[in-house]
Amino acid sequence: MTKHRRPQGFQRTDRIADQMQRELSRLLQFEMKDPRISLATVQDVRVSRDLSFADVYFTLLGQGKEEGTAAEVVLQNAAGFFRSELAKSLNTRTTPKLRFHYDETPENASRMSVLIDQARASDTDADNEPDSQD
Repeated sequence: MTKHRRPQGFQRTDRIADQMQRELSRLLQFEMKDPRISLATVQDVRVSRDLSFADVYFTLLGQGKEEGTAAEVVLQNAAGFFRSELAKSLNTRTTPKLRFHYDETPENASRMSVLIDQARASDTDADNEPDSQD
């Protein structure tokens, strides 16, 4: 008698999250007409194991935290629309409740890159200065 095991790497929730990300991206691009979320990009979707909730992480192209917070409110208000549209394309018994989160990772990465560049430039300047102790 053999035991059937599912592969450890890719679970059902991962497949559902990928499908939700594709569908939400399509809905944001083609169905939503609100200018506050016109530049929204879905970065990641994480679905709970029991499929009751899905956390949707998004960014806004070229926008700051204030615009992101405003867009988060708009998307949260439209969560019912997104959920009903997702129910049409997902082959699941229930559709997860959506929770939207503004993802600050690109902003933080850009800020860290500038800091690293500044640190490297100051190191280069320090290396090029002649030693005053001879």
